[in-house]
Amino acid sequence: MRMLMLSVDSSAAPASVCLTENGRIIADYYLNTGFTHSQTLMAMTESVLTISGKKADEIDAYAVNNGPGSFTGVRIGVSAVKGMAFATDKPCIAVSTLLSMAYNCLGNHCIVSACMDARRQQVYNAVFRVSGMKVERLTEDRAIAVDDLIRELDTYSDQVMLVGDGAELVSRAVQSDHIVLAPEQIRFQRAASTAAAALEAYNRGEILSPAALMPSYLRLSQAERERNAKQKGK
Repeated sequence: MRMLMLSVDSSAAPASVCLTENGRIIADYYLNTGFTHSQTLMAMTESVLTISGKKADEIDAYAVNNGPGSFTGVRIGVSAVKGMAFATDKPCIAVSTLLSMAYNCLGNHCIVSACMDARRQQVYNAVFRVSGMKVERLTEDRAIAVDDLIRELDTYSDQVMLVGDGAELVSRAVQSDHIVLAPEQIRFQRAASTAAAALEAYNRGEILSPAALMPSYLRLSQAERERNAKQKGK
């Protein structure tokens, strides 16, 4: 039975869209130009469908990295997927951005620490064990201080690979030889890895209606924190 999935990532500066059929990549579009995702994401989606000879009503499911990440980027990606799925009444799969990056490292045998810069010497982080083609989650998604994360990673005896846009931030503070920065070509999130994680979730029945699909930010935005602080000061 054919399973055609469109996967999207816009959780950081790059944007990507991937079309897969039963897990096989048909088209994969990655863009890191600095243009806003509101300018590029739908155009990329249209290009992927056109060049692969597919139509929107042929898509069986939609997947998206729903956070953590850039508040604006995550919101744009989730909104785009909700809109496309609503239009054709198709299910959605929400994928943790951090989990998707662990799938970049399939084929390796290592610990993967996915790190996204959360400012103030913190990262959004989760830790995974990758054993060949299997990904095992070791921690929940969280915001953690860089120093605290390094102390935790030092407890692993296996090689630890740092991925994500916060990987360099962590790497600069590392003093252990077994904690290494992933090569740039597999360091950052992309929709092809979102698709790999989403297919496993879909096969487990972990699907959502378009209405139920929501961002997962892990913490309040700076604007919300400032507003709450002002309200407490009144």
